[in-house]
Amino acid sequence: MREPKTPKTPKTPKVLHGAQVVLRPPTAGDIPLLAGIRARPEVRAIWRGGDDLVAAVTDDLADPDVTTLVIEYAGRTAGAIQWGAEQDPDYRHANIDIYLDPDVHGRGLGTDAVRTLARHLITDLGHHRIVIDPAADNPAAIRCYTKVGFRPVGIMRAYERGPDGTWHDGLLMDLLAADLTAE
Repeated sequence: MREPKTPKTPKTPKVLHGAQVVLRPPTAGDIPLLAGIRARPEVRAIWRGGDDLVAAVTDDLADPDVTTLVIEYAGRTAGAIQWGAEQDPDYRHANIDIYLDPDVHGRGLGTDAVRTLARHLITDLGHHRIVIDPAADNPAAIRCYTKVGFRPVGIMRAYERGPDGTWHDGLLMDLLAADLTAE
């Protein structure tokens, strides 16, 4: 019988610099800003978080199995990107999730943030594979991830329950180290 693996806390980099964004560890002052972004209807529809988004963001930041970084653009908090990792050496890979303030959508910031984090995960932490799982009906996210080099693996049917209580499909995408695109 296989021994259960003890989850390891992902390593948090000091600061990562992209072409347009800076990814940095969060501070207590970021929590209300991130909660405000999560409260935006476009973000809340995907990320949800209950009635108390400050508590939801605080809980996310305290999760020992996930590393969350603030996305800064032009000196202000524009969103968050997080990653976790499967530690079993036979299945080792990382995963990424991201949300951005809708006021900065369409500027390539999501692509820059995902590419910057993916480069760190591959180059600095030695991951050979990264997965991401946007909603199958989120073409903007799928385009963003495709620009970084992610490829569709397949549809995960009835993958996630939406705010309306119904189940929705997700698209599993992965990126192998050799697929990472340059800026």
